Amino acid sequence: MFFRLLSLIPGTSAWRRARLRTVMRGYRVLMNTSRLGAISDIKNALTESPLAACKGRFSTTMLGAAAKSAELALRQYLLIQRGGVNLNRALLRAAVTPQKAIAYPMPEDWRQIVRLHGFGVSEWRCKLLWAAYVFGMWGYGAARTVRILAEGVRYGRLRDADGSCCAWFLDLSPANFPQERAGRGSHDIISWYAQWPGRNASISSVRHGVLGVAPLQVAGLEVSPQRGPVPALCGARELLAFAQWSLFAIMLSAIDALRGRWWHAVMLSHAAVAAQARHVPAGALAKAYMFHNSGWIYRPLWTYEVECKGSDVVMYFYSTNSEPFKLASGYPPMYYGYRAMNWPRYLVWDDYQADFVRRATNDSVRLDVVGPIWFQGKDCDICREIGFSVAIFDVTPHRASRYAGLGFDTEFYTPPTVNSFLTEICEVIQRHNVSMLWKRKRNIGRVAHPHYRHLAERLGQFSSVTVVDADVSALKVISACTVTISLPFTSTALLARQMGKPSVYYDPTGKVQPDDRAAHGIPVLSGPAALDDWLQAQLQGQGPAGM
Repeated sequence: MFFRLLSLIPGTSAWRRARLRTVMRGYRVLMNTSRLGAISDIKNALTESPLAACKGRFSTTMLGAAAKSAELALRQYLLIQRGGVNLNRALLRAAVTPQKAIAYPMPEDWRQIVRLHGFGVSEWRCKLLWAAYVFGMWGYGAARTVRILAEGVRYGRLRDADGSCCAWFLDLSPANFPQERAGRGSHDIISWYAQWPGRNASISSVRHGVLGVAPLQVAGLEVSPQRGPVPALCGARELLAFAQWSLFAIMLSAIDALRGRWWHAVMLSHAAVAAQARHVPAGALAKAYMFHNSGWIYRPLWTYEVECKGSDVVMYFYSTNSEPFKLASGYPPMYYGYRAMNWPRYLVWDDYQADFVRRATNDSVRLDVVGPIWFQGKDCDICREIGFSVAIFDVTPHRASRYAGLGFDTEFYTPPTVNSFLTEICEVIQRHNVSMLWKRKRNIGRVAHPHYRHLAERLGQFSSVTVVDADVSALKVISACTVTISLPFTSTALLARQMGKPSVYYDPTGKVQPDDRAAHGIPVLSGPAALDDWLQAQLQGQGPAGM
């Protein structure tokens, strides 16, 4: 009884465990009733349905250059703020019993969509939670305008007046920077950009927001940290103009929120940064702003301002695993968010990915096919294997509780699939007496499913298996091996093909369609017999290269 009472107190570990169990029960309910696709359907509808309540009611003075795309920008922002994993979990909890209604902070347009897809909605609780969210966002936005003014007073006098020869990289981590040792190259995004022939020739420096990384030189580019992509306001004129805008924006958004026109309050914090960019001279802005595809959905409001002042705003794809698997009945809808993209320019790996971006946006979108884009990779010594060797690349499956919250409508990256992928490959490789280098996709600790972790420990004991740190560059692993086998549809298969190495996808389930466009032309093998034949052909040097 005591623990049951604890589970009712928000924030306690018992409360969190109880909610997690409810999420997993909801997942099983949807799976057993063949409604697992309901979450994807809802989120695709949220992606593509305009917010009717606010259409045409945005203030140009407040939003500036973004005003023409304001509804889309707001929809993008809500998708990342309110349409992610937390919404999935709320829907799963509501799915436990038919009478249970969802209580989640979302606008009226979204509540209608949720109802249309068969979920009950607690109208008064949703309204109350949504009002609290709007009020919180307004308070955060007001505080942010004050902080921008304070930073202008404190840092504005230190501003570098010339940003025209600079490229600014957003949302990087320490692993995204060069780690050269003894002349060996590094396969990170900065090194890739330095050697990319398509970059603006006038750019001589790179800036980023990882303040703990020391300045360095990469192929003639000066790489250094900076406090933010938008320079601080400088001088009385800029500060006064921004202060006047701030007073207007704070008052307008507050009055509108009280009238039920919530959109300005929700976007106030981002409109403040956009206003900061609007009041900064063009010469202080970077020549190019580089965003990676982990944040594909939301294009910040300030990017509209810098684009108007001549800066290049670019979304680059460091990965190609962006599409759901083709079904026997045909291709399912895209993952949520992609059809809301409106970046001015895209960098993609190949024509398959270019086609994907055009399908998500439109045929006239500006994009460049640039080949594989490096992103991050720890430097280490990987000796070239003597004789024939195989590089293996999988996807780490999450714990069941974590996986359920992701809301996928198909079960593929799960322990049964990934463990079968590894064990079947290992058996074939041992039968042919060749060595195997196995690189896991990433280190996620105890978030990884325990069945997968136990298998990893067991495989690591075989003398023919070398386990490579997940942070090591995939290019280094591929270069050390003869052929590569990847779990569909990881980008490593395309890296291997670009390096001239025989490369295939291996599907232990037999569910992946061999003509799936998400394979980018890489052959898909199903079953141990097909894998054995392919490997035997590679050993004999007479089979198809799989490239």
